[in-house]
Amino acid sequence: MAELSVETTAIPGLLVLRLPVHGDARGWFKESWQRAKMTALGLPDFGPVQHNVSYNDSAGATRGIHAEPWDKLVSVVTGRVFGAWVDLREGEGFGTTVTVEVDPGVAVFVPRGVGNSYQALEDGTAYSYLVNAHWQPGLTYPALALDDPDAAIAWPIPLERAEISDKDRGNPTLAGVTPFARAAQRVLVLGAHGQVGRALMRALPDARGLTRAELDISDPTAVEAFDWLGVDVVVNAAAMTAVDHAESEPGRREAWAANATAVARLAALAVRHDLTLVHVSSDYVFDGTAEVHDEEEGLAPLGVYGQSKAAGDLAVSVVPRHYVLRTSWVIGDGANFVDTMARLADEGVSPRVVDDQHGRLTFADDLAGAVAHLLEVGAPAGTYDVTSGGASRSWADVAKAVFELRGRSGSEVTGVSTAEYADGRPMAPPPPQHPLARQDRRHRLGAGRPGREASRAPRAVGLR
Repeated sequence: MAELSVETTAIPGLLVLRLPVHGDARGWFKESWQRAKMTALGLPDFGPVQHNVSYNDSAGATRGIHAEPWDKLVSVVTGRVFGAWVDLREGEGFGTTVTVEVDPGVAVFVPRGVGNSYQALEDGTAYSYLVNAHWQPGLTYPALALDDPDAAIAWPIPLERAEISDKDRGNPTLAGVTPFARAAQRVLVLGAHGQVGRALMRALPDARGLTRAELDISDPTAVEAFDWLGVDVVVNAAAMTAVDHAESEPGRREAWAANATAVARLAALAVRHDLTLVHVSSDYVFDGTAEVHDEEEGLAPLGVYGQSKAAGDLAVSVVPRHYVLRTSWVIGDGANFVDTMARLADEGVSPRVVDDQHGRLTFADDLAGAVAHLLEVGAPAGTYDVTSGGASRSWADVAKAVFELRGRSGSEVTGVSTAEYADGRPMAPPPPQHPLARQDRRHRLGAGRPGREASRAPRAVGLR
């Protein structure tokens, strides 16, 4: 008995499965769809929602060639068919043909846009197929003539002796087929007005961006009422990032509402609507005891902000297609630490800045570029650490560099400890050593696991 296997074909994405068939005197048994085993061998986790069976009374019944807008896994329950597939998707592969004889030990995965057809080779053949979208009346999609000379399908039973519907007899040749358009992912950016959100809209120019005023993810009624059917990818750049305020009673509630509860709601929606969820997270999910935080490190947040972000990360992790981008010290359009230091330098202020917290700046455009790259290459789901390049530095080091660039002396910035700077005020306990493992190498982003951002509250006198 053959082992379960998955084979590629000349049509990209069209896969042939060899299925073990267990037989005895009573008949046979097979697993037509076994998600864990088949996806482990490379079959897409395509999420079937409907099972169809087409029964064919006589050998010679011929159906197709239709390129429906859904993926399908085809096999036979009884009998045999001669299967023929023609790539009707736009691109270089347009018109490529593959044929396979399908018996109970064979199944074929057919990606959307590939023309699917078959001819029954035995009386009483039952053709079975799982699809990942519900059938709807009135759909239009490419169809091809069964006798198209360019496809040149060698039907075992000549078409003049085959049973064919009038509709299929009227289908055009390849020259008259409008190719199946490869639809671009419909991306929705949440928190589009923030530093990261604005950078994302530049990196994803076709995306739709929503500000908090347009969709507040902390409002369950608004989230449930939103039309998610027109979305393929949700990029969540919305967050409560006031790390010190999160230590107060109202701030604690705000942090958990925006960074955990709302994110869990988005995760549930992503699962329900089969969406890709991209979520920006923070180095605050760690306790800072490691010299460098990598993607394998367990969560150990110290303060409320970090705890709420860690809870959001865990919620996102249950979505089959998810990217969590952990980052640090984000700098983009709008108020941020570097912008504030430049202003203080210009105003003649000599600030006291924390020097016992270390990390790496991340330009919002770099982070947004990483998101765009992960989506473009279809990187494996998971968690990615993403920062800009450069050595790990303290906040005081960054402030001194900014002062020097503005024509002031770096010595005018006084380094102080976090405790000295707090001076008894409630502040979030940050991880003292928290550079993330550098992922500014683009090839690494295509072979790892996915991630998210959180802007740090600047630690400098004059900012409060």
